[in-house]
Amino acid sequence: MKLYLPEPGSDEFNEVVEGRDDVLVSDLAVTEIVSAVARRLHQGSLTRETARRLQHAILGRLDEDVYHRVELTRDVHRRAEHYLLTLKATSLRTADALHLALATSARAASLATFDARLAAAARAGGLALYPDA
Repeated sequence: MKLYLPEPGSDEFNEVVEGRDDVLVSDLAVTEIVSAVARRLHQGSLTRETARRLQHAILGRLDEDVYHRVELTRDVHRRAEHYLLTLKATSLRTADALHLALATSARAASLATFDARLAAAARAGGLALYPDA
């Protein structure tokens, strides 16, 4: 969301991401962003047209290869399940385990997250974090 709507930390996050050619994004992340957009739509803080434009902007960046798409494969699911069973200290949720598995399967050097549980798990998995946590 921080790339598409003003939120605390948006400016800093945009500075980090803008112009990079190594940003990895999954359809899971897109769906989570659209879920947040829908929540704002239903709360009345976004119009339907703005929500639609945001969804198309996100998908357009993937389709134009501005971001590199990473896929949820069988191996990614198995890796996520491994994290769920072995990372005891973090209490990962399903989607967070999948995000971590996607990042490590794609050999990402770092992970951008504003979620404390996912950040702790990523740190335990040896990934650098943005923002530094």
